[in-house]
Amino acid sequence: MEEKWDELYLAAKKVLNPRTVSRIIEAGGVAAAIESSSGKIYVGVCIDCACTLGICAERNAIFNMITNGENSIKKVIAIDEDGKAIPPCGACRELMTQLMPDDYQNIGVMLDYENKKIVNLGALTPNWWI
Repeated sequence: MEEKWDELYLAAKKVLNPRTVSRIIEAGGVAAAIESSSGKIYVGVCIDCACTLGICAERNAIFNMITNGENSIKKVIAIDEDGKAIPPCGACRELMTQLMPDDYQNIGVMLDYENKKIVNLGALTPNWWI
């Protein structure tokens, strides 16, 4: 397994910080890190709101990348409160496919960090609608 996956895992773990932001918002129970095509790492955490306007950690990391002028992803990892890798939800997969419609299939996704199970987004999203 590439050393970059370890860097991504540690970057996500560093921002993992489950907490209550207000009486109706929680954040940081899931953290994500992505490697952009330039090799830079961007992180994000989930923000869960009572009104459903929250955001997943992966999308937060992607928006961080876009805010910083990049628009192409190589790898993504999300981890839960226990530090276990979890797959991206449907909304996160959809954003990645729309961000890179011609080559989203090649984005690496860490499914199980302990057992080093990595798949490409194309395996998780084989028949995208566009």
